[in-house]
Amino acid sequence: MNIKEIFDNFGSKKILLLGDIILDCYIFGRVNRISPEAPVPVVEVVEQSYRLGGSANVANNIVSLGGLVDLAGTIGKDNEGELLKSECINKKIGITGIISLNKPTTVKTRIIAHNQQVVRFDREDTGKLDKDSYAIFMNFLKKHLNDYEAIIISDYKKGLITKELVSYIVRHFKGRYIAVDPKVGNFHCYKKTTIITPNKKEASEGSGIDIVDEKSIIKAGKELMKRLGLQAVLITRGEEGMTLFERSAKSIIVTHIPAAAKKVFDVTGAGDTVIATFCLAYLSGATMVQSAKIANNAAAIVIGQVGTATVAKDELLMSCQRL
Repeated sequence: MNIKEIFDNFGSKKILLLGDIILDCYIFGRVNRISPEAPVPVVEVVEQSYRLGGSANVANNIVSLGGLVDLAGTIGKDNEGELLKSECINKKIGITGIISLNKPTTVKTRIIAHNQQVVRFDREDTGKLDKDSYAIFMNFLKKHLNDYEAIIISDYKKGLITKELVSYIVRHFKGRYIAVDPKVGNFHCYKKTTIITPNKKEASEGSGIDIVDEKSIIKAGKELMKRLGLQAVLITRGEEGMTLFERSAKSIIVTHIPAAAKKVFDVTGAGDTVIATFCLAYLSGATMVQSAKIANNAAAIVIGQVGTATVAKDELLMSCQRL
C-alpha cells in the first residue's frame, strides 16, 4: 500500500486511548536578571497556556492526523479537570472513559524563557485507584471494549496502569492490537501485548541490558520480545533514530531507521507522537517498517517545536513522500 492510501485510511479505525491523563501548563517569559534573594533567574511572565499532556497528548496526536479516539483515564474534580475535559471536547477527543475522582488532576507546569525550560514543577497523586474507583473504571471497559479496533496504553506511572488491568485487556481484547508506551518499573505489566515503544533508557532498564552500541540494543530488544511475549518492539534512540523488532515465523527481524530530525528544540511529548503515529499508520494498512518510518518523520516535526506539540496530517504526508 502506498503512503497516500495509508493516510487516506487514518479515519477508518477507532482507537481507545487508555492511560494517565495530564494537563501541561506552560508559562513563557523573559529573564533579564538574577534574583537578589537567591542565585536563581527572575522570569518576567508574558504568556501562560494549557495543553493536553500524558495520554491526552497521544489522543491529541491521533485526532490531529484525522484519527478517531476515545480517552479513558482519571482526572480530579477540580478546575484543571474541567479545563482538560473542555479541551478534549474542543479537539474532538471522546471523553466517555474519563472518570473524575476526589484527587487532584495531574498538572505539569513548565517555566520557559528564551526557548529554554528553566524549571518544571508537578502536582500529582500517584497512588493506585481505590476499590470503588477501580470498579467504575473496569465497568467502563467491560461495556465498551469491543467498540474499538485497537487500544493504546500510555503509561506515565501515575497509578492507573497495573498488571491486573493490562491482563484483563489482553484476555478480553484477544487477537486485536494492543500497543504500550511503557514506563520503567512497570515492564512486568505488559506481557502478551502486541508492541511496546520504549526509548533507549527504558529499553535498557526493562531488559536489564546496558545499551551502549548496536549489538547491545539488538540484544535488549530481543530480550524484551522474549521476556514479555511481544509481537514487536520499537526502541526510539533520539539522534540515532529507531530500531524495530518484528516477530516472524522463524526469527526476529531487526530494522534500523536513521533519525529524520534536522533541528531539536524540545523533545517533550515526542514518545506520544511516535506511538500515536505508528499505531494509526499500522492500523491503516502500513507495514511495521512503513509505520516506524512515518512515526520517525512525525517525531522529527514535533521536536522542532517548543512544548507539547502535534503534527498535522498534510504536513506529515508531505514529509513522507519519499518513504
